[in-house]
Amino acid sequence: MGLKLVNRHQRGGGGVPTRWVSFFCIFSFFLGVLVVNRLWGVLDPVKLDEENSSVKTRQKRELLPSINCEKKETSTRAGEIFDQVSETHDVIMTLEKTISSLEMQLASARAAKASNQGVPAMATKLRNKQFKDRQKVFFVMGIMTAFSSRKRRDSIRQTWMPQGEDLKKLENQKGIVMRFVIGHSATPGGVLDRAIDAEEEQHHDFLRLVHVEGYHELSSKTQIYFSTAVAQWDADYYVKVDDDVHVNPGMLGLTLARHRSKPRIYMGCMKSGPVLAQKSIKYHEPEYWKFGVEGNKYFRHATGQLYVVSKDLATYISVNRYANEDVSLGSWFIGLDVEHIDDRTLCCGTPPDCEQKAQAGNPCAASFDWSCSGICKSVERMEEVHQRCGEDDGAVWSTKF
Repeated sequence: MGLKLVNRHQRGGGGVPTRWVSFFCIFSFFLGVLVVNRLWGVLDPVKLDEENSSVKTRQKRELLPSINCEKKETSTRAGEIFDQVSETHDVIMTLEKTISSLEMQLASARAAKASNQGVPAMATKLRNKQFKDRQKVFFVMGIMTAFSSRKRRDSIRQTWMPQGEDLKKLENQKGIVMRFVIGHSATPGGVLDRAIDAEEEQHHDFLRLVHVEGYHELSSKTQIYFSTAVAQWDADYYVKVDDDVHVNPGMLGLTLARHRSKPRIYMGCMKSGPVLAQKSIKYHEPEYWKFGVEGNKYFRHATGQLYVVSKDLATYISVNRYANEDVSLGSWFIGLDVEHIDDRTLCCGTPPDCEQKAQAGNPCAASFDWSCSGICKSVERMEEVHQRCGEDDGAVWSTKF
């Protein structure tokens, strides 16, 4: 068809008619206008601080595609039109990625603005300074725990988590922060809170959240964890892990270091399980009907026992609420420029599985039993798993990240 068009117009002197060039230029112009409108439509009417304004101005200039709309010479051929269409497609893909990146940056800017609303100017400046002065670390590992899980925490302290001065040394020398993550009881200052206070006094390994503990509040707890961790540490990665999982910190760090050059990653053992519609099931989905007919599956997401998100994504999560924890986390990332990394070293089985893999030269970063969504009877078995599948005590210190 393109060839016929050229032949028809070659009678009048050859080349592509001017109207095709004009059409392409007009299309490109309106494309740029639509993209800019889409992006700046999400902004709040209130101006952000000077730093955010300069970022927006610079990136707005970068958004608009550079199109050469000069009149083409009469010798232009039909193939050049198709080349330009291909280039336009590439521009669209680039713009989509740019929009995705800017949406996350804007979410971060909104978070900063929202946290300063109603705060005196001097206090706002102090808070912003504290945010900029956050300790720079490699990764923060939040170990989700509960008031009733003292024995689980002790089993981890006695195996794969350094204690006392070694925990501080790990943070200062290797940039690895490990904390048990817990909120408060429904009765502030009660016996449960006092027990955690006493445990913290002894071990100094808790991250306390402004959050009321409870099974039905797990999703909000995870979101608050990311918000709190992002506000306290400037990390490359933020890890969420359950307190009945065995972790090899050195192997985990080595795994994360391989992806350090990538801007936005979501790492874990990816799955796509069925939507659970029955109310009697533990992980019942109240709004299962939104996923379509019975038998549908969830979108791809990392299993909840352990997953990792990079800095930009952790910031994005911190200012957007979601439900059903690991499943909904996957839904947030569908429309963003995020690389999903399915890494099976993060979900090895307990012995003999992890032991055989270690002997074959493929050590695991984390181990648990799928049947129990963690190590079955973890308090009794954590030591055994550590003895058979754990890395050497010096591995985390000798590994270069």
